[in-house]
Amino acid sequence: MFFNFLDELRAAGIPASMKEHLVLLEALKRDVIERRPEEFYWLSRATFVKDEGLLDRFDQVFAKVFKGIESSFETGAADIPEDWLKAVAEKFLTPEEMEQIKSLGSWDEIMETLKKRLEEQQGRHQGGNKWIGTGGTSPYGNSGYNPEGVRIGGESKHGRAIKVWDKREFKNLDSTKELGTRNIKVALRRLRRFAREGAADELDIDATIDGTARQGWLDIHMRPERHNAVKLLLFLDVGGSMDPHIKLCEELFSAATSEFKNLEFFYFHNCPYEGVWKDNRRRFTERTPTWDVLHKYGHDYKLVFVGDASMSPYEISHPGGSVEHFNEESGAVWLSRMAHVYPAAVWLNPVPEAHWGYSQSVKMIRELMNDRMYPLTLDGLDDAMRELTRKH
Repeated sequence: MFFNFLDELRAAGIPASMKEHLVLLEALKRDVIERRPEEFYWLSRATFVKDEGLLDRFDQVFAKVFKGIESSFETGAADIPEDWLKAVAEKFLTPEEMEQIKSLGSWDEIMETLKKRLEEQQGRHQGGNKWIGTGGTSPYGNSGYNPEGVRIGGESKHGRAIKVWDKREFKNLDSTKELGTRNIKVALRRLRRFAREGAADELDIDATIDGTARQGWLDIHMRPERHNAVKLLLFLDVGGSMDPHIKLCEELFSAATSEFKNLEFFYFHNCPYEGVWKDNRRRFTERTPTWDVLHKYGHDYKLVFVGDASMSPYEISHPGGSVEHFNEESGAVWLSRMAHVYPAAVWLNPVPEAHWGYSQSVKMIRELMNDRMYPLTLDGLDDAMRELTRKH
């Protein structure tokens, strides 16, 4: 199994040598860790991974090679029973049963009712239609069904929650990801515009030849070095419903980082608010105020959002609508503010354009972007680059 692990790491582009393999075996032989899967994970990751950019690839390889091995992560000392957050078997409901489940109504009503439930509920509950628990039809809990609820713990099953009380870990996109096709790079190059900038330190051969011929002696002409003048601000939606689109977004991210020298990128989740971040592993501790971004980067930057725009409408329209924190200003306010600072702005959506009409949030984002939303396809990318090169 360990040799297979080594081969898979190498196949994923992680430089794993036989020396590191022997170091890992020696560490296991000397019992430097407890015999638990999570301890082995941390030991092997520390042994093989020397670059933070490869952590996500390592996680994928580890999950593939050691699939099925149970983890014994401790839940920590808590008054709540250990299996409180463990989902019971998902309750399969007929369409008739789902129609009987009624939405509580507005955002304010849902949050007020949740507050009352938390005050009233004394213990664990599962399978019902009122209390906070698992596997039921209550608007609060996880692993059940309700058309409009608040997920507390667990994992998303139907994608219908309007707010999530659960800390999730997102992965950084891999900027070294090789493209499946070079056509994405070709489409991005439409945006590139070159300009002469800086000191005249490059020989202008054509002007030198012309001047020499006219003057009758060597007439040297210099010119500023050619630079890529395009400045790009890239905002990437990560986590949740964006997980199925990671590969496509990595290809775009890889192409953009190789094509544009003046590129700045930030991550956000679902909708931009008052803070963005550079590293998903530190997104709760190392955030950049969005105001700082707007003040630091000039109006000449091209602004590109990448996201599926699939979320609760409250995340766009309401203060406090974010699924992860209380935002004092709505997502619509921040999105409009950013689009105003950077007139050349587009939104790239990895969801097929034919499906956009089914989502209210997509319609709202598209309207806020003045209809400058494009599918993340080669044709859509080409149209988006045409839009960014227009004079605004």
